[in-house]
Amino acid sequence: MKSNLSIFILTLLSSVSILAQSDLPIAIVDAKIKSLSKLVDSSLQVNLENELATHSDWRQLIAQKKMAVGIVDLSNPDNVRFARVNGNHMMYAASLPKIAILLAAMDAIEKGELKETAEVKKDMRLMISKSNNAASTRMIDRVGYEKLEAVMTDPNYNFYDEDRGGGLWVGKRYGGGGDTNREPLKNLSHAATVTQVCRYYYLLAHGRLVNDRRSKQMLNIMEDPELHHKFVNTLDEIAPNARLFRKSGSWRTYHSDSILVWGQDPGRRYILVALIDDPNGEQIIRSLVKPIEKVLKKPVL
Repeated sequence: MKSNLSIFILTLLSSVSILAQSDLPIAIVDAKIKSLSKLVDSSLQVNLENELATHSDWRQLIAQKKMAVGIVDLSNPDNVRFARVNGNHMMYAASLPKIAILLAAMDAIEKGELKETAEVKKDMRLMISKSNNAASTRMIDRVGYEKLEAVMTDPNYNFYDEDRGGGLWVGKRYGGGGDTNREPLKNLSHAATVTQVCRYYYLLAHGRLVNDRRSKQMLNIMEDPELHHKFVNTLDEIAPNARLFRKSGSWRTYHSDSILVWGQDPGRRYILVALIDDPNGEQIIRSLVKPIEKVLKKPVL
């Protein structure tokens, strides 16, 4: 009887553990949160490079530094894997860096620098889910460029690092007018690198942006995007039940997308980021999802 009870308790505890791991943010001790540079996986890196190289147009864009791709495999919380192509090459990213505004706002709210009103919460959701420029500009005006820069360069995050090619930056209102605060390396107003955006989602998925509570709030804001193009267009087709946390951007030939995919099957849990400077960028981003999932499913070399 005692043996059966012990087995039941162990089974129950195991089930609870699996359930906890299936939720977001991922429950993990601080010691297991690592720098993405230490999570670069040689097998995943080779497979990513080889797959992208099979597409002649992609290969050319990558060589010209007009295409950057980053992936983080979250299928095994104890063995996170990272790979990237042109990872530290900063590009104009249009609306994607609005995730920087979201983090700066959450940091300000947590520190009592910004009041969390109904209007602020509504604007944060509009800014992310619909990429509303008016809401984004209101949030920039509330937070200020000085705060945005301080959070992006905060040693706790280092989302913008001049020694590593720059990164996430917002230095101009969306919609024109007002002062600017362009980043110092390339004079870009809205910038990103795939490595820094992958880091953003990696820390967010583990509850490390501001704190666990604010990370959950940010995940709620970023979930269920209301624009169904680029990555989301393909994922709606191949993974309709997966949870999607996303921010994209487009302006002229610049197209970008970033997403945390959290499927019911642990095998479909990953971060994918792409920055492209090409008139066909939107379609390229749509076409990236299936090859990337193919790469993620390949056995370790």
